[in-house]
Amino acid sequence: MSYITRWESYQRGANISRQTIELRRYHIDRIEPDTECSVLELSLDDLLLVVGNPDWSPATRRSYRATLRAFFSWAVAGGLVSESPAHKLPPVRVPRGMPRPATDAEYAAAMMAADERQMLELRLGNDCGLRRAEIARVRPEDVTGDLTGWSLRVTGKGGHVRVVPMPDDLAQLVLAAGPGWVFPSPHRATHLTPAHLGKIVSRLFPDGVATHVLRHRAGARAYAGTRDLRAVQEFLGHAKPETTAIYTQVPAASIRAVMQAAAA
Repeated sequence: MSYITRWESYQRGANISRQTIELRRYHIDRIEPDTECSVLELSLDDLLLVVGNPDWSPATRRSYRATLRAFFSWAVAGGLVSESPAHKLPPVRVPRGMPRPATDAEYAAAMMAADERQMLELRLGNDCGLRRAEIARVRPEDVTGDLTGWSLRVTGKGGHVRVVPMPDDLAQLVLAAGPGWVFPSPHRATHLTPAHLGKIVSRLFPDGVATHVLRHRAGARAYAGTRDLRAVQEFLGHAKPETTAIYTQVPAASIRAVMQAAAA
């Protein structure tokens, strides 16, 4: 059994999400051909060259750093290496992002161009703020009703479960899809991969606009309508309010009102 296979088994045993395991495997698979040796043999200088790739964005560098730290933590615990060079890597500073919600015109055009299944994908992102991986795993069995309306049980990043309220008509559309995955894969006995679903939805938007704009749109509109950052954090399933702040676009009128108050 290769050390990568052993690491993947360890992660499954630790209940790491399949998406995270696949992403980490992708990182390792990409590093080894570039360095022409096993990741286990890499020194701190080697890792600095990897993470310092000038063609990568800060977010990509940070993601690779996280993978390397997780990998070497396992390798040290398993006696494969004596110490972790990855834990000497400097933190990667990522500039604060600006929200990029889909505009009303972009969303309306996408809905006009969408077929029935695509409209459902769009609405789950726009109305419920779901990530593409969460949309891909939607099942009617996860829709529940109570005295206040319909909700969707969502398993998000890290296996964390949250209950997301949903409009009545959207809930009925999901329930009408029948048992099993709402968006089944045509090639496997499971749901669409997040990447495939993302490609389907992105085709409905202008070039360079990804599925995540729907989640940004949901966050921005939710905050504009409620001004309740904590509630929006729960709605989007973020661990930290700082993350939610990236998604919540403060209305321009509010910023102008602050300026006017300051200038008064």
